[in-house]
Amino acid sequence: MLKKLLSPPSIDWLGKFEQKLKTTQHSGLLQYYSTPLPDPHTPLSEIEFLAMDFETTGLNPDKDDIVSIGTVPFTLRRIFLNRAQHWTVRPRDNLADESVIIHGITHSDILDAPDLSAIFEQVLQQMAGKIMVVHCQAIERQFFERALQRRIHQGIEFPVIDTMALESRIQQLNHGGLWRRLKGEKPGSVRLGLSRLRYGLPSYPPHHALTDAIASAELLQAQIAHHFDPNRPIKDFWC
Repeated sequence: MLKKLLSPPSIDWLGKFEQKLKTTQHSGLLQYYSTPLPDPHTPLSEIEFLAMDFETTGLNPDKDDIVSIGTVPFTLRRIFLNRAQHWTVRPRDNLADESVIIHGITHSDILDAPDLSAIFEQVLQQMAGKIMVVHCQAIERQFFERALQRRIHQGIEFPVIDTMALESRIQQLNHGGLWRRLKGEKPGSVRLGLSRLRYGLPSYPPHHALTDAIASAELLQAQIAHHFDPNRPIKDFWC
């Protein structure tokens, strides 16, 4: 069992949500921030998470947009596939050919799709009271923030466990350092598919928002089972 992470998070999410309630004006965001989060000392084993993944038109949140969202609630013991959600949304700008090749969402797929403004409150309802789990938090955090700023002129903040960052820490602790490098060891890849293979998890086709959300949920379950005490508090992991 790993006794500590390399850089313990220190964000007071309960206090941050209280402040957001004082400054937020949009009704959907107010409802989201008013839903209580778990106490920071709640054990991981008692937390309900929400794995989330976005597919986007590119990698720049300032000019690119979201084209699909996948979410699935889960705990360390169970993934609730019957409550999973998937949305295809129409971006503000045209799809680039490069992004179509990656995620497979075509112009015809988004022709009758709603704008994010029509469905984001459904996403917030899925998120309310849960801890988000993503693989590379910069994508989901920055894209959701910018997308909402463009549409309702308010952004969003939410607590996250980043399975990519967690796997990077695990690899550094287990395989980093000068002595290990001298022995030919090096940290493994932290890409989603390769991280999953390390735990004996099956290979899924990448770049589908719901499939990647499920893959991230399974990865966190495996990471905790292999490396951490499930009775550790959520405050040691969220960021």
